[in-house]
Amino acid sequence: MSVLVFAAMVVTAGQTFECTPVAVWDGDGPIWCEEGPRIRLSGIAAREMDGTCSPGHPCPSADAEKARDALVQLVGEPIGRLRHGHVAVDGPTMTCLSEGGAGGDRTAAWCVSPKGGDLSCEMVKSGHAAQWDRYWRGHVCR
Repeated sequence: MSVLVFAAMVVTAGQTFECTPVAVWDGDGPIWCEEGPRIRLSGIAAREMDGTCSPGHPCPSADAEKARDALVQLVGEPIGRLRHGHVAVDGPTMTCLSEGGAGGDRTAAWCVSPKGGDLSCEMVKSGHAAQWDRYWRGHVCR
Protein backbone atom coordinates (compact mmCIF):
# COMPACT_ATOMS: atom_id res chain seq x y z
CA MET A 1 0.00 0.00 0.00
CA SER A 2 1.29 3.46 -0.78
CA VAL A 3 -0.25 6.77 0.19
CA LEU A 4 0.84 9.87 -1.69
CA VAL A 5 0.52 13.05 0.35
CA PHE A 6 1.62 16.41 -0.98
CA ALA A 7 3.45 18.94 1.19
CA ALA A 8 1.28 20.16 4.05
CA MET A 9 0.06 23.74 3.85
CA VAL A 10 -2.14 25.94 6.01
CA VAL A 11 -5.26 27.10 4.17
CA THR A 12 -6.14 30.78 4.64
CA ALA A 13 -9.08 31.46 7.01
CA GLY A 14 -12.40 31.86 5.21
CA GLN A 15 -11.32 29.82 2.18
CA THR A 16 -13.37 26.82 1.07
CA PHE A 17 -11.23 23.92 -0.13
CA GLU A 18 -11.46 20.25 -1.04
CA CYS A 19 -9.88 17.43 0.91
CA THR A 20 -9.62 13.85 -0.27
CA PRO A 21 -8.77 12.04 2.98
CA VAL A 22 -5.82 9.65 2.93
CA ALA A 23 -4.98 9.28 6.65
CA VAL A 24 -6.40 9.98 10.12
CA TRP A 25 -4.45 10.29 13.38
CA ASP A 26 -7.08 10.65 16.13
CA GLY A 27 -10.67 11.73 16.77
CA ASP A 28 -10.16 15.42 15.95
CA GLY A 29 -7.40 15.03 13.37
CA PRO A 30 -5.22 15.66 11.75
CA ILE A 31 -6.86 14.31 8.66
CA TRP A 32 -4.26 14.23 5.91
CA CYS A 33 -5.61 15.37 2.54
CA GLU A 34 -4.30 14.17 -0.80
CA GLU A 35 -4.36 17.82 -1.89
CA GLY A 36 -1.89 18.82 0.85
CA PRO A 37 -3.64 20.25 3.93
CA ARG A 38 -3.65 18.48 7.28
CA ILE A 39 -6.95 19.23 8.99
CA ARG A 40 -7.60 19.75 12.68
CA LEU A 41 -11.40 19.62 12.99
CA SER A 42 -12.79 22.92 14.25
CA GLY A 43 -14.84 23.27 17.41
CA ILE A 44 -14.14 19.88 18.99
CA ALA A 45 -11.65 18.03 21.16
CA ALA A 46 -11.00 14.30 21.34
CA ARG A 47 -8.61 12.33 23.52
CA GLU A 48 -5.02 11.98 22.36
CA MET A 49 -4.02 8.50 21.18
CA ASP A 50 -2.29 7.82 24.52
CA GLY A 51 -5.69 8.33 26.21
CA THR A 52 -4.89 11.71 27.74
CA CYS A 53 -6.59 15.03 27.22
CA SER A 54 -4.51 18.08 26.40
CA PRO A 55 -4.37 20.73 29.16
CA GLY A 56 -7.03 23.40 28.70
CA HIS A 57 -9.03 21.28 26.23
CA PRO A 58 -12.46 19.77 26.95
CA CYS A 59 -12.08 16.08 27.78
CA PRO A 60 -14.64 13.66 26.35
CA SER A 61 -15.18 10.32 28.05
CA ALA A 62 -14.83 8.38 24.79
CA ASP A 63 -11.83 6.11 24.30
CA ALA A 64 -9.17 7.52 21.94
CA GLU A 65 -9.09 4.51 19.59
CA LYS A 66 -12.88 4.38 19.33
CA ALA A 67 -12.95 8.11 18.57
CA ARG A 68 -10.30 7.73 15.88
CA ASP A 69 -12.11 4.76 14.36
CA ALA A 70 -15.40 6.69 14.35
CA LEU A 71 -13.75 9.54 12.43
CA VAL A 72 -12.21 7.05 9.99
CA GLN A 73 -15.69 5.65 9.28
CA LEU A 74 -17.11 9.15 8.73
CA VAL A 75 -14.47 10.04 6.12
CA GLY A 76 -14.01 6.70 4.34
CA GLU A 77 -12.82 3.15 4.84
CA PRO A 78 -9.62 2.02 6.59
CA ILE A 79 -7.09 0.48 4.20
CA GLY A 80 -4.09 -0.02 6.49
CA ARG A 81 -1.62 1.73 8.76
CA LEU A 82 1.15 4.17 7.99
CA ARG A 83 4.51 3.72 9.70
CA HIS A 84 3.87 6.36 12.40
CA GLY A 85 0.46 4.94 13.34
CA HIS A 86 -1.96 6.95 11.20
CA VAL A 87 -4.85 4.95 9.78
CA ALA A 88 -4.72 5.06 5.98
CA VAL A 89 -8.15 5.71 4.50
CA ASP A 90 -9.88 5.66 1.15
CA GLY A 91 -12.71 8.16 1.12
CA PRO A 92 -14.63 10.58 -1.07
CA THR A 93 -13.56 14.20 -1.47
CA MET A 94 -14.88 16.44 1.31
CA THR A 95 -15.65 20.16 1.27
CA CYS A 96 -14.02 22.17 4.06
CA LEU A 97 -14.08 25.77 5.29
CA SER A 98 -10.82 26.96 6.83
CA GLU A 99 -10.62 28.75 10.19
CA GLY A 100 -6.89 29.30 9.57
CA GLY A 101 -3.88 27.82 11.31
CA ALA A 102 -4.21 25.25 14.09
CA GLY A 103 -0.56 25.10 15.11
CA GLY A 104 2.30 23.78 13.07
CA ASP A 105 1.29 22.88 9.53
CA ARG A 106 -2.35 22.11 10.42
CA THR A 107 -5.46 23.92 9.18
CA ALA A 108 -8.45 24.24 11.51
CA ALA A 109 -11.53 23.56 9.40
CA TRP A 110 -15.20 22.63 9.33
CA CYS A 111 -15.54 19.70 6.92
CA VAL A 112 -18.51 17.96 5.36
CA SER A 113 -18.02 14.48 3.97
CA PRO A 114 -20.38 12.90 1.42
CA LYS A 115 -20.15 9.77 3.59
CA GLY A 116 -20.45 11.18 7.12
CA GLY A 117 -21.87 14.70 6.93
CA ASP A 118 -20.56 17.54 9.13
CA LEU A 119 -17.61 15.84 10.83
CA SER A 120 -17.43 18.09 13.91
CA CYS A 121 -21.18 17.77 14.53
CA GLU A 122 -21.19 14.01 14.03
CA MET A 123 -18.22 13.45 16.36
CA VAL A 124 -19.94 15.47 19.12
CA LYS A 125 -23.35 13.86 18.50
CA SER A 126 -21.84 10.36 18.76
CA GLY A 127 -20.03 11.25 22.00
CA HIS A 128 -16.58 10.58 20.53
CA ALA A 129 -15.53 14.23 20.89
CA ALA A 130 -16.50 17.16 23.10
CA GLN A 131 -17.74 20.47 21.77
CA TRP A 132 -15.08 23.11 22.43
CA ASP A 133 -17.09 26.28 23.01
CA ARG A 134 -14.04 28.53 22.60
CA TYR A 135 -13.76 27.42 18.96
CA TRP A 136 -17.35 26.38 18.16
CA ARG A 137 -18.17 30.02 17.28
CA GLY A 138 -21.91 29.54 16.80
CA HIS A 139 -21.50 26.69 14.32
CA VAL A 140 -24.89 25.17 13.47
CA CYS A 141 -25.33 21.43 12.98
CA ARG A 142 -27.89 20.57 10.34
